[in-house]
Amino acid sequence: MEDHVDRPLDGITVLDFSQFLAGPVAAMRLADLGARVIKIERPGTGDIGRTLAFAGSVADEETVSFHAMNRNKEGMTADLKNPADLERVKDLISHADVIVQNFRPGVMERIGLDYESVRELNPRLVYASATGYGNDGPWKDRPGQDLLAQSLSGLPWLSGSGHQGPVPVGLSIADHLTSCHIAQGVTALLLRRARTGKGGLVETSLLEAMLDLQFEMLSVHLNDPSVTVERGGDRSGHAFLAAPYGTYPTADGFIALAMNPLPKLGELLGIDPLLEFTEDDAWSKREEAEELLAAHLATKPTQDWLDVLDAADVWCAPVLTLEELVAHDGFASIDMVQQVERDASLTRSGEPMALKTTRGPLRVDGHPLTSDVASPKLGQHDAALREEFGWGSEA
Repeated sequence: MEDHVDRPLDGITVLDFSQFLAGPVAAMRLADLGARVIKIERPGTGDIGRTLAFAGSVADEETVSFHAMNRNKEGMTADLKNPADLERVKDLISHADVIVQNFRPGVMERIGLDYESVRELNPRLVYASATGYGNDGPWKDRPGQDLLAQSLSGLPWLSGSGHQGPVPVGLSIADHLTSCHIAQGVTALLLRRARTGKGGLVETSLLEAMLDLQFEMLSVHLNDPSVTVERGGDRSGHAFLAAPYGTYPTADGFIALAMNPLPKLGELLGIDPLLEFTEDDAWSKREEAEELLAAHLATKPTQDWLDVLDAADVWCAPVLTLEELVAHDGFASIDMVQQVERDASLTRSGEPMALKTTRGPLRVDGHPLTSDVASPKLGQHDAALREEFGWGSEA
């Protein structure tokens, strides 16, 4: 599945000291862009993500989620508390361009692999650090976990209706966005290094990613404290947007309506009471408007409503289930699926492993950034790296 794009990070070596999820995905993004990524794990157990299964799904002894976030990497084991292993790692650092790590504050300092220490080994190094809540403050030692970061940021109070308690986002959104910020910071510092010759340190946290996600709400509230979260009714899709913004049941599914004038919807759909709604009513009477829409839209299938609304250029879409999504031509046309492969010599069963994953979401020069290289077995490239860097036979 390899393409022929000139990948922008070709020739860059990244050492990935991180584990499940923000750090490994950040390093994977750099690998997608062409970097050589060497994943460094503790012997015996490795990254916790190898066994922390999403939906219990496993392939060749590792979780499918581990395969998905560590594809296209080499694998090396090192006990960072072992002096000989630590020296080998330091030698590798002297040859590397980037380090990605997401240990709790203080861990890399105790090992002697913090930025101030390793810049003495390699002044051109770009060092990326992701934490849960930063290096200071009352939360710095709390576990850096996605649900916890969402909760501390207040994000769960933005989803659902005013009749519910907090509703977290059902994906690892804090980890995912942190990985994007780390990858962005690394590429920016590599560009600066090309200009100045200097390395640098880029830091972010799950909490900062969650606060950045809420930049509109926080900016408005900080300037006008009277603006606060007021979730709408059961159909509302946004605490700060007026009706009809939300999702509505139809006879065979659901339909999403974005920002649209209520009188226009009333005319198109045949809901006479909506014709009288003003722009102010769309906010002050949003639950009433939502219930009028919900009752009417439930009388016909989704496609019937789409035929009417799409013809009038109304902002709307069907709300697809997972199964509907992957079966849809729209999913196929965006070409987000790739297949990674592990040779039979590396699998427990002795049979080759082929696994479908999503690809990186970028295209470069018109090419999607795909790769068929599976995640590494624990320590898969130890021998090859010893030979390449002249470390001798065994630890």
